[in-house]
Amino acid sequence: MLMRKTPAFAPASVFGVRLSHKFLFLLFLSGLITLCFGALFLLPSSYRFRRLFLPLRPQRLATAPGAGEPEPGDQTQGRGQEPPPNPAPAPGALAVGPGRGGRHPPGGPTTPWEEAGATRGQQTPGAATGLPRAPKSRPLPTLVFEEFRSRLRHPVLGTKGNSDAKSLAQREKIKEMMQFAWDNYKQFALGKNELRPVTKNGYTGGMFGGLGGATIIDALDTLYIMELEDEFQEAKNWVEKSFELDVKGDASVFEVNIRYIGGLLSAYYLTGEEVFREKVIRLGEKLLPAFNTPTGIPRGMVNFGSGVSRTWGWASLGSSILAEFGSLHLEFLHLTKISGNPIFARKVKNIRRVLNRTEKPKGLYPNFLSPVSGSWVQHHVSIGGLGDSFYEYLIKAWLMSAKTDIEAKNMYYTALEAIETHLLQKSQEGLTYIAEWKGGVLDHKMGHLACFSGGMIALGAEDAEMGKRKHYMELAAQITKTCHESYIRTDTKLGPEVFWFDFGSEATTSSPSESYYILRPEVVESYMYMWRLTHDPKYRQWGWEVVEALEKYCRTETGFSGIRNVYTMFPEHDNMQQSFFLAETLK
Repeated sequence: MLMRKTPAFAPASVFGVRLSHKFLFLLFLSGLITLCFGALFLLPSSYRFRRLFLPLRPQRLATAPGAGEPEPGDQTQGRGQEPPPNPAPAPGALAVGPGRGGRHPPGGPTTPWEEAGATRGQQTPGAATGLPRAPKSRPLPTLVFEEFRSRLRHPVLGTKGNSDAKSLAQREKIKEMMQFAWDNYKQFALGKNELRPVTKNGYTGGMFGGLGGATIIDALDTLYIMELEDEFQEAKNWVEKSFELDVKGDASVFEVNIRYIGGLLSAYYLTGEEVFREKVIRLGEKLLPAFNTPTGIPRGMVNFGSGVSRTWGWASLGSSILAEFGSLHLEFLHLTKISGNPIFARKVKNIRRVLNRTEKPKGLYPNFLSPVSGSWVQHHVSIGGLGDSFYEYLIKAWLMSAKTDIEAKNMYYTALEAIETHLLQKSQEGLTYIAEWKGGVLDHKMGHLACFSGGMIALGAEDAEMGKRKHYMELAAQITKTCHESYIRTDTKLGPEVFWFDFGSEATTSSPSESYYILRPEVVESYMYMWRLTHDPKYRQWGWEVVEALEKYCRTETGFSGIRNVYTMFPEHDNMQQSFFLAETLK
């Protein structure tokens, strides 16, 4: 029967329910559905329910370059989602730190960029500067500083527990040199970047964007491990009260990273003092605009005031330098680690991604790369200046990750094989050296900077293929011997900046522009690694010979100075006590 149409009632539906009633029913039903789904997705314990409806994202691995990262050329900071929180750490778990060792949470090792959540509910640094906040997650494992210090002081051959009287006396002498260098810096140049010991004043320079105190921050960890407690406290107080970050000048991204970021991170990991953590995160944020390029490869300079970046004027066709953008990885991973902000790790992970997709001539990494196109600008390869620490950071990234960063390991050994195939040479006197390569033509020379490679190759020998481990230790010893020869063939027993192997020259130079020594650490660094890994006493003896030469030719009335010519018994001082002399050479 047809229903009667009357003005008082709306037409009925096919189910016999009036339209107004149907509308109310649908409204109620939609509200109920919204409430149910809202409860599933918004309640505090909703993660287990989300798994029923949303696909899980795979955990990012150190071996998967680019996973979950912004595409190259993305100018925004912090895009992308983070993986689900890691399992809760065991009580007292030790976070992964620099070098070997370090405990991991249950379920296997993690890498610093996977641990991007904020620790203990702290506000993510950078919130006030417009940087992205890290997603909330469970508390991360925190560094147990007493345990960390105890790991550093395990008695091994060469420390106080096993040394003879002579070695202990030599150690105390070097400690005295450190205190002498520090005291004169404090008296004549406190707050400046470096001491000019001859003229008894300080030097600021234009490399650090207006930052001061490079010597203070570079020397923090050396003062600490040498147990110069009063001096360390003086340095800490300066950082806390006088280290000004609101500066406006042009800064070298590389130099600020290795001296300031590295120095503050080391001090934080050694002491747990919050002042070092707070300062280093703020300073790290000031370097981020350098990465705003089409490829994400940072330019060499950034203005701390405007954020505008540029390349060095001398760099070929506006290129970035391999040793500079390739020597950020260790520090930036730890900036993410201690800040909870994933942006730092993403920036340096992208550098690897660009390098891995770029074809390399004969497997070699040239020194100049365009930050615009991602292509090599010229085929100049050097394991010394312009290239050196890129290779060092690869093997150390592998070790720092507790040997989980397979990508770094593979890049290092592949690069080392190409270097050995195309650059390794033997002189007429049988000295092994690593030449430079310019488009297939070899320059038969090594720089002082390249002499770190003996220690680097020894450090990586243990994890090479079984059949190459002994070979790499022998190669490391040969290169270290060559660098030692560059020292003992001079009048001062200190090595030149560059030495050659052609036209009858063997580990020497005749050029005045290459004959200087600026208190560099690379040769004694290789001595140190070789001593630690072989316990051959000759490396200790070679190191002590350097100490004697420094005392004789570089010590002045008010500090240590580089010299302009290592081939004369009466060298002129260059009037500069470099910050790395305290940070590395004496260490």
